[in-house]
Amino acid sequence: MTVNYGSKRTVVGAHYGMRDWLSQRVTAVIMALFTVLVLAQVIFTRGPIGYDTWAGIFASQWMKVLTFATVIALIYHVWVGMRDVLMDYVKPVGIRLALQIFVIVWLVGCAGWIIQVLWRV
Repeated sequence: MTVNYGSKRTVVGAHYGMRDWLSQRVTAVIMALFTVLVLAQVIFTRGPIGYDTWAGIFASQWMKVLTFATVIALIYHVWVGMRDVLMDYVKPVGIRLALQIFVIVWLVGCAGWIIQVLWRV
């Protein structure tokens, strides 16, 4: 009789579970707090909201740093989610690797563009 549970059980997989779950929650909280902060600034701003108002919100250094931290959290959040989806649903290794490389390049490009836009203000 073969027993396939207990200490002799072979465990397979990437073992990302708890780390990924926690990172998704932490990055989501960072993005939610940033959203609440920006919404509060928009709601309590008097007058019409135009380019000058938006530029004023993001002009201070602390807001640029907070926005940058939120962008990094967003990119990591997207990467963890996309990597997990690709690992679960794309079985051919070559196609999965190509898609993961595409996602990485796309996210790095988006981060560069966001930083460029943010520091122009």
